[in-house]
Amino acid sequence: MTRLGMGTAPLGGLFQDVPEAQATETVRRALALGVNFFDTAPLYGHGKSETYLGKALAGTPRSSFVLATKVGRLLIPVDQSQLEKREFDRPFPFKPVFDFSYDAVMRSFEESLKRLNLERIDVLHIHDPDDHYGEAIKGAYRALAKLRSEGVIRAVGAGMNQAEMPARFAREGEFDCFLLAGRYTLIDHTGLKELLPLCVKKSISIIVGGPYNSGILASGAAPGAKFNYADAPEEVLQKVRQVEEVCSRHDVPMKAAALQFPLAHPAVVSVIPGARSVAELEGNLRLLSHPIPAEFWADLRKSRLIPDEAPTP
Repeated sequence: MTRLGMGTAPLGGLFQDVPEAQATETVRRALALGVNFFDTAPLYGHGKSETYLGKALAGTPRSSFVLATKVGRLLIPVDQSQLEKREFDRPFPFKPVFDFSYDAVMRSFEESLKRLNLERIDVLHIHDPDDHYGEAIKGAYRALAKLRSEGVIRAVGAGMNQAEMPARFAREGEFDCFLLAGRYTLIDHTGLKELLPLCVKKSISIIVGGPYNSGILASGAAPGAKFNYADAPEEVLQKVRQVEEVCSRHDVPMKAAALQFPLAHPAVVSVIPGARSVAELEGNLRLLSHPIPAEFWADLRKSRLIPDEAPTP
C-alpha cells in the first residue's frame, strides 16, 4: 500500500453530504495520482461509502489497489422516519447495529462484498469493539482468521479510536495490522507508550487514521474546530495554538506536519486522511512531500509538544 492512503468516511457524508459524482471523481483522481490504498466501512453513510467506492473502482485492475473495510456492525433496513443521522449527512436507510458474533461477521463481510462489487478484500478490520472485547475475540476474530486462511481476505486487523485494546489484541491473537484513529498524531501520542513498540516487536503494521484529529489539525484552533468527532475542548485548543506558533516560526503548514509526523515511526506503514474532493486529495499529496526543516521538529520537542521518544522525519 502507498504511504498516503484515502479514508472514505467523507464519501459516506461525514459531517456533510458528498454527491456520488464527486466521490467517483475523487477516487479516480487518487488512482491516477498513484494512491492505491482505500479504507471504508459499512458504518460510513450506512453503506454509502462502500457503494460509492465500489462503483468508482469498477473496471480498475484488482491487483492495482489495496482495499480495507470493516465488520462489527450489521446494517438493518429502516424507514426514513426512523433513520438516525448522527454524524453522517444523508445516509442510506439503514440502522447500524453492533454485532461481533461469528455469524454476523460472516454476513457483514458478504454484504460488503456486494456493495463493493468485489470477490475479495485485502484488509478486514474489527470495527470499534470497545465494549465488546469478549465477543470480538471469540466471534469476529475467529471469523476473520477463517477468511484469511481461505484467501478471501489477506490481512486481519482492528480499527479503533483507542490504543489499549489493540495492544491486547496484539498479545492474544495473530493480527496483521491495526487502524489506529487519532491516537498517534501531532497532538495525541497515546499509541506511542505501549501499542507502537509492541507492533514493531511483533511485526504488526499500523495504519494511522484521523491524522488531523477530526479536523482541528487542518482547521487550526478556530471556533467550532472538531477533535475526536466533537467540538474541541479548551485544553486541546490551547495545545493546537502552541503547535501553530511553532509552525509559524518555521513557516511550516500544520497539515504537512500532521501528515508527516506519524509516518516517521517504524510501525506506521500508511496514513489515511479523509478526502471529500479532488482538491482535498491533491492538497494531501502536496503536503506529504512539503519540505520541513529538522529545526521544526527540534522546536516541537524543546517545547514539549512531542515526546522525546517520538521519531521524527
